[in-house]
Amino acid sequence: MKNHSIKELFTIVLATVILSLVVIFKVIDGETNFINDFSIAFLSFIIIISTSILAKKIVAYHYEADIKIKFWELYRFGFRKDSHLKKPTPMIWLPIILTLLSKGTIWWMSILSFDVEAKPERVSKKHGLYRFSEMTEWHIALISLWGVISCLILSVIGYLAGFEYFAQLSTYYAAWSLVPFSNLDGTKIFFGNRSIWFTISLLTLFFLVAAFMI
Repeated sequence: MKNHSIKELFTIVLATVILSLVVIFKVIDGETNFINDFSIAFLSFIIIISTSILAKKIVAYHYEADIKIKFWELYRFGFRKDSHLKKPTPMIWLPIILTLLSKGTIWWMSILSFDVEAKPERVSKKHGLYRFSEMTEWHIALISLWGVISCLILSVIGYLAGFEYFAQLSTYYAAWSLVPFSNLDGTKIFFGNRSIWFTISLLTLFFLVAAFMI
């Protein structure tokens, strides 16, 4: 349990460092203060990522389940059962590569994913009309959904508090979390409930428009 917590903490910190470097890519050329901008981005992402993960863990706990945070790995790339790689490939490098190729114009922020498993006590409790130990796509979608909602809430708090940069990063992170690809959070929401995915996507789009106007 302790080793798992340390591994999750390392994953969160490394993801924060990568995303911070991505959003300040142009600063690395010496246009402004690198240390200052990196520190602000790092602190912002620590709050954003930690809050998103905490929201997911709280929802998972409500459904007698546990989630394990990990770096996104690409395995399936199609709808056919044989459309997959030989083994999962970590995509931790993707944000850096896209940033370099786009010269800082593309901020890919979807690098974290999670596995969910039901706790033993879930078997002995009744949920609705049925008893079950496996987590359904609907419950997994709700876990992912609250990760996105928490980012949007942070965005509102950031705007109201006058931290516009933090609010923008929160909005961007929420938007990237909705990408329905591979085993990212957006995929979990999309296949759990398409109506909810479209609704939260429209809401996030509204936040994005507001972010660009400020």
